[in-house]
Amino acid sequence: MTLAATIERTREVLATTPAAGKATFSADLDLVGTTQVDVRVRGHRFAADEPESLGGTDVAANPVEYVLGALGACHAITYRVWSEHLGIGFDDISIRVEGDLDVRGFFGVDDAVRPGCSEIRVSTTIRGSEPDERYDELHKLVEEHCPVQDMLAGNVALAAEMTVVR
Repeated sequence: MTLAATIERTREVLATTPAAGKATFSADLDLVGTTQVDVRVRGHRFAADEPESLGGTDVAANPVEYVLGALGACHAITYRVWSEHLGIGFDDISIRVEGDLDVRGFFGVDDAVRPGCSEIRVSTTIRGSEPDERYDELHKLVEEHCPVQDMLAGNVALAAEMTVVR
């Protein structure tokens, strides 16, 4: 089945059965080194770590880099899905995501500095022959429908708990 057919079929199912659109995603993680983390998601496994300059062993990207990568990947996928749905062609898309982070917040050196990024920038380059207006329409839809962007920019309820085992 083509992506366009999959999108259309999914939209039809979701329009008639809204509950089918609800999903819970999960990740299981274990700290396996000084800052190295083993991450398991849906049968996939990857590592996260910090660079040596932040006390890690630099065996993998750090969590902030994964978030930036996740945002860029979600943008790319959202461009693909919406371009297929609207029949907007392109030859290729390249995305660069940058985030400004002051580690003083993470290390508790200055409580006025947030521990996360103060700004994130997504720069997309699209190569294709469609009129600019079509690509503008596509970009607007990506901004409106990218789940990772929504999670980063919106108000998401976040509940963190801890269990102590002795």
